Amino acid sequence: MKRSEERILTTHVGSLVRPAALLELSANARETGERAEYEAYLTKSVADVVARQAKAGIDIVNDGEFGKLGWANYILDRLSGFEFRPDKLYPATWLGRDRVRFRDFMAKEFPRGVSGSPGHACVGEIRYEDRQSVRRDLANLKAAAARTKVEDVFFTSVAPASVGYDAENEYYKSERDYVFAIANALREEYRAVHEAGVVLQVDDAVLANMYDHLVQQSPARYREWAELRVDALNHALEGIPEDRIRYHICFGSWHVPHVADAELKDIVDLILKVKAGAYSIEAANVRHEHEWHVWETVKLPKDKILIPGVITHHTVTVEHPQLVAERIVNFARLVGRENVIAGTDCGFAQMESIQRVHPSIVWAKFESLAEGARLATKALWG
Repeated sequence: MKRSEERILTTHVGSLVRPAALLELSANARETGERAEYEAYLTKSVADVVARQAKAGIDIVNDGEFGKLGWANYILDRLSGFEFRPDKLYPATWLGRDRVRFRDFMAKEFPRGVSGSPGHACVGEIRYEDRQSVRRDLANLKAAAARTKVEDVFFTSVAPASVGYDAENEYYKSERDYVFAIANALREEYRAVHEAGVVLQVDDAVLANMYDHLVQQSPARYREWAELRVDALNHALEGIPEDRIRYHICFGSWHVPHVADAELKDIVDLILKVKAGAYSIEAANVRHEHEWHVWETVKLPKDKILIPGVITHHTVTVEHPQLVAERIVNFARLVGRENVIAGTDCGFAQMESIQRVHPSIVWAKFESLAEGARLATKALWG
C-alpha cells in the first residue's frame, strides 16, 4: 500500500453513481436472465469510471462498485443460507434513537426508518458460492487500471458485522457460531481480492451504527457485540498482510438527522483492533468534523495509515480546496504527513439506485479533493 511519502495522496471510499444505461441494463438482466449486453456495458462503464477518477486527480481508484447492487447486501446473493423475507419488516435499529426523535421527518423523507424494511433470515449453512461475480469485478477493475495506466487500486468487500444488518439467525446455535460462519465465508472473497494483487477495503458501517441502539441495553452489551465481530473480521483476514488491507467505518450514510451517532472516542479502540494497514474514517460530516482532536490523545499505531474523509457525500456544496487542505493538515500534524491519505466520508451511491449527489457534483468534489491535497502538500513539505 502506497504512503504519502512525497506528497499527500488521494482516494475515496468506493461507491459511485452508476450511469443510467447501466442501471437499465442491470434491471433488465435480473428480469430476463439475459446478461450479455449488461456484462459488456459493465466492463465499459468500469473502464470509463477508472479513467475519470484518474483525470479528476484521484491517486488510488476503484471500480465505483458498479458490479454490486449495494455496499453490503450484495453479499447475500453470493452466500448460501439466507432466505429473503418480503413480508416481514425488520426495524431500522442501526438508526438508533434518531428514528424516534425525528419520527415525523422519517415518516415523510425516509419511511423505512419508521416502518422498517423487508430483510433476510439465516435458515441454513452459510457458504460462499458465487465466485464468478468477484472474479468478473476484479478482472474489469484490473483491465481498466492497465488501460488508464493507474498503478494503485482498491476493491471493496463487506465486513462480518455489516452482513445481513436487516436479518436474523434461525439456524446457528449461538451468535458466535453465526458470526464466524459469515466470516469463514467472507474469507474466500477477501483472499480472492488479495490474490488478484489488489488492495482490499473492508466496509463496516454497521459496527458504528449499532452503537446507540445497543448501549441503551448497556455499554457492555455493545462492547460484547462489537468485539465478537472484530474478532471474526480478524479471523477472516488471516493470511493477508496488513499493508494490503484498508478498513472503512462511517457513522451512517443515510441523509437523515444525525444526533445519536457513536462518538469516535468511544469506538476508536475497536477500530484500531482490526488488523489493517489503513483506517478510513468519516471526518468531514459536520457531526464528526471536530473529531480530528481524538488523535491528539489516541496514538495511531506504528506503520499504519489514516484515511480521513475530507470531503463528504452529506451535502451538495462542493468543499473549497483551502478547507480541504486545512482538514488534511490538521490530521497530518498529529499523525505524520506520511501517514495520511486524503479520502471521502463514504460512498456517493451506497446502493445501485441511490444517488447521494448529482454525478457532476461528485466529480467537482473529487477535483476539490485533489486540489486540496496539492495545497496541503505545499503546506506540509514547503
